[in-house]
Amino acid sequence: MADQLAFDWPSGVARGPDDFFVSEANAQAFAMVTAPESWPEGKLALIGPKGAGKSHLAGIFRAAHDADLIAASDMTATVRTDARAVIVEDVEHLPRSAEEALFHLHNNLRAAKGLLLLTATTPPARWAITLPDLASRMQATSVIEIANPDDALLTALIMKLFADRQISPKPGLVHYLAKRIERSYAAAAAIVAALDQASLATGRKINRSLAAELLDKRP
Repeated sequence: MADQLAFDWPSGVARGPDDFFVSEANAQAFAMVTAPESWPEGKLALIGPKGAGKSHLAGIFRAAHDADLIAASDMTATVRTDARAVIVEDVEHLPRSAEEALFHLHNNLRAAKGLLLLTATTPPARWAITLPDLASRMQATSVIEIANPDDALLTALIMKLFADRQISPKPGLVHYLAKRIERSYAAAAAIVAALDQASLATGRKINRSLAAELLDKRP
């Protein structure tokens, strides 16, 4: 199992619940999501780029509060009548036909003093919501953003991505990659996937030589 792989995690990165890695880049988001009693009006918008860990954080919140989870693109999904915590993911993809459903969900949770966690890659002000009452309520939601990874988090992320694929690279390779790829969650995921695919296709070991070849081929 991935959890059995041994890594020397970089300093400055703490392992939170369910192996969420906390550094300066996401510490505020982690603190806010795990302390919903501090959310104004019981709602929070968690914003960050793809791969930043929004779903991971939402999962931690879900487990702690027995929350229902709904994709914004499927707002027709049934929410338990007794639900006091709900997560709506990828709200920037909310269909116009589902705006009224989110509006009523928001109001029902507010009346019940429940909790509403929203995730998206962009802040509420940029969500293309046409229903005025919903737009105003979304824009009044407190926002917490996950920043692009700092050096420590990028290193930890690369290591975890390898671990998820049952790969245990030498520490030198991880640091080599962290210094040469774009400092983003997407870039980390892309290079680890590319190395895994190239290794499987060619039978070569995942090492600095293979990484250098792949990085040289990138635009």
